[in-house]
Amino acid sequence: MNNYSNTIEIKARPDEVYDALTHKIPLWWTEMFKGSSGKAGEVFTVRFGDHIHKTIQVKEIEGNSKIIWYIEDSLIAIPELKNQTEWIGTTVIWEIEEKENLTLLKLTHIGLHPFIECYDICSNGWVQFINSLKLFLETGKGIPYKE
Repeated sequence: MNNYSNTIEIKARPDEVYDALTHKIPLWWTEMFKGSSGKAGEVFTVRFGDHIHKTIQVKEIEGNSKIIWYIEDSLIAIPELKNQTEWIGTTVIWEIEEKENLTLLKLTHIGLHPFIECYDICSNGWVQFINSLKLFLETGKGIPYKE
């Protein structure tokens, strides 16, 4: 099974990438953010309008190198999807690696693979928001979902 994975190069330090993933989610993913995402055990919810949300538990944080999120609850209530809860029970792993003057950021979403219904929509969503994260880190201004 091929889980979704994407690696990007960012002109930022690993600690800046880590900070964006743990404390600045509303600046690059969605402004509709509630909860806390900076420590293992914390829970946060992100929303994309009235019909899409994800409640995520921070499972593990390893310094500036790795962050693991577990999706506790999710709803993607759009008409083209029959199964609107496919993210529940999936895991998102962020791996941060310093390389010369860049940081490599690898996102792996375990459970998001081509055999599930939302794969195309969700993988395209990840591309959009990873690019927003890169833009935020390199320019100071991301393109998060806005209410």
